[in-house]
Amino acid sequence: MLDIKEIRSNPALVVDRLLKRGVVFDTETFSSLDSKRKAAVVRSQSLQAERKVISGKVGQLIKEGYSVDDAKAEVADNLQKLESSLEEANTESSLIQSEIDKFILEIPNLPDDSVPKGSSEEDNVEIYRWGEPKTFDFEILDHVALGEGLGDYDSEMASKIAGSRFSVLYDGLARLHRALIQFMLDKHISDFGYQEIYVPYLVNSDSLYGTGNLPKFEEDLFKIEGDQNFYLIPTAEVPVTNVARDRIFEAGDFVNNGIRYVCHTPCFRSEAGSYGRDTRGMIRQHQFDKVELVQLVPAFRGEGALEELTSHAESILQALELPYRKVLLCGGDMGFSSQKTYDLEVWLPAQQAYREISSCSLFGDFQARRMRARWRNPENGEVELIHTLNGSALAVGRTLVALLENGQKKNGSIAIPRALQPYMRGIDTLTKS
Repeated sequence: MLDIKEIRSNPALVVDRLLKRGVVFDTETFSSLDSKRKAAVVRSQSLQAERKVISGKVGQLIKEGYSVDDAKAEVADNLQKLESSLEEANTESSLIQSEIDKFILEIPNLPDDSVPKGSSEEDNVEIYRWGEPKTFDFEILDHVALGEGLGDYDSEMASKIAGSRFSVLYDGLARLHRALIQFMLDKHISDFGYQEIYVPYLVNSDSLYGTGNLPKFEEDLFKIEGDQNFYLIPTAEVPVTNVARDRIFEAGDFVNNGIRYVCHTPCFRSEAGSYGRDTRGMIRQHQFDKVELVQLVPAFRGEGALEELTSHAESILQALELPYRKVLLCGGDMGFSSQKTYDLEVWLPAQQAYREISSCSLFGDFQARRMRARWRNPENGEVELIHTLNGSALAVGRTLVALLENGQKKNGSIAIPRALQPYMRGIDTLTKS
């Protein structure tokens, strides 16, 4: 969440930055709530000061002729009346502070200076492209037709088992899906020094508040019925980033200026806002797998860490020989918690378009403030908020889609990139089962 001190000291900056997102900051409501809070605090402090004065009046009353018992009784009576007023003032202050906290939790992160203003993906800025899309001398099939042609993809069975937006994979496609996960994990661990981490697939509401998924985006989540208050994770970002919740790291914890985690999990999303979009195949599903990168860094490392993390995700696409482009998202297309985001979009021949396969984001101290995730700066000994980052490296299902469509041959078989062949026991082509 935003720093309330920054909102108070520089509301014009907050208003200006949020306009990049198309969000109008309600300064009137915030100012009104903050003024009420200040008044309640002043009243409480005044009553506390008065209580201190009254508590010391026993001796003065005795000097004025009161007996010891009468003096104590008089003071106790006055204190009882004052305590009631003080309790009311404290209750009022707490209620107003709760309103302020709720108000601030609904405000998205402030975009970085480098983020372009805009309202949709049409306003995103392409940074560069890598690789040349293939040309085919035969009719291109999409991944669904290719998977069904192999006999390895079954959406009807998935619908029978669960419903729409699910898939069942067999044989070669199931093995390729698994191979992708292992390849991605191995590369990030061996080449870029990430630590593998295994986490729960169920999280509590505190974890989702920490990363910014709650309270604003509850409709996008699957909540488990029962008394435990569990949710299925929408991405590994939630449990992995919450490893830092309520912690103070020491400088020695930040080997090479940061902590790097890589994690494979299934992900579960209701896709509440995507009705009618990408209903065919594996592009947008309720359950899918990702290999996620999370970094925890000191503030001064944030910007550089984003460039590095994004390049790590790009290395997977390059190793798989998949054409893609890197895009800087505009304010209106960024996620709620993001300060700056790059999207990597892979080329899908059947759509003749680039489609998102990874989002790599810097959150600044936005999540850390919600999670109370801090470190002790050795230069001044002060405890400071860390900065958090994450990115998909990659979304496994969409990578599988890209491999099918870019690797298709005229006879319906699929070429396997050289980097994956060791994970496929030497198989270089998928053919009909």
